[in-house]
Amino acid sequence: MKLLLIAAVAITPLLAKDNEPTKRLNDATEVFTEIMAAPDKGIPQELIEHAHCIVIVPDLKTAGFILGAKYGKGYLSCRSKVGPGWSAPATVRIEGGSVGFQIGASSTDLIMLVMNERGADKLLSSKFTLGAEGSVAAGPVGRTATAQTDAQLHAEVLSWSRTQGLFAGVALEGATLRQDLDDNANIYGQRLENRAIVSSRRRMPPAASKLVSELNRYSPREEKRGQD
Repeated sequence: MKLLLIAAVAITPLLAKDNEPTKRLNDATEVFTEIMAAPDKGIPQELIEHAHCIVIVPDLKTAGFILGAKYGKGYLSCRSKVGPGWSAPATVRIEGGSVGFQIGASSTDLIMLVMNERGADKLLSSKFTLGAEGSVAAGPVGRTATAQTDAQLHAEVLSWSRTQGLFAGVALEGATLRQDLDDNANIYGQRLENRAIVSSRRRMPPAASKLVSELNRYSPREEKRGQD
C-alpha cells in the first residue's frame, strides 16, 4: 500500500504536466470564442477569412523592471491545403524582450493572423522572429477593417492582445516564435514538426476539435459550402 501511495505521489506531477497542452487548447478556444463574440470589439471577420494562419497564445506572461521579457505557449493553425477549413493545431512558444519603462508583471492573451503565403512559410520554420523576418503591425479592432493603415494592409502579420478585458491591436517587434516538439508529441504521440502537422490531413486529436470547429465558423463562404 505504501509503495502504491509513493508511486501515485511521484506520478501526479507528471500527469499534471502531460495535461498542460490539452488545458492550453481549451484556453485557446475560450480566448478566441470570447473575442469573436463581441464583433464591435473583436477581430474583423473578413481578416480571419483571408488569413493564411492564426496563432493563439493564452496567458502570455510579461514581466520586467526597466527591461521587459515575454514568454508563453499556444497554438497555430493554417488553412488546410488538403481540404476545406483549418488544419489540426500545432504548438508554438513565443519569447521576446522589450526595452522601456515598465515595472511589474501581467498576463495577456495574444492572437496573430498571418496574412500571406510568404509569412505562413516563415511561421512554419523552426524559428520565426517578428519584424526581422516578417513585417508585423497592430491589427484593427471591430468593424474598422476598411480603415486599415497602409502598414496594416501590407503587413505579413497582424496582432492583437487582451489584458484585463481590454482588447486592442499590438505590435510585437522582436518577438520570436518557435515550434514545441515536446508538446506536439504530447498531443499527437510523435515529435512532429509544425509544418508536418498543418500540411497533411492528420487525424484531429479530440482535445483540438473544438478549437478547429470555432475557427471553421470564420472560413470563407466557398469553404463553408464545401463543408456542407
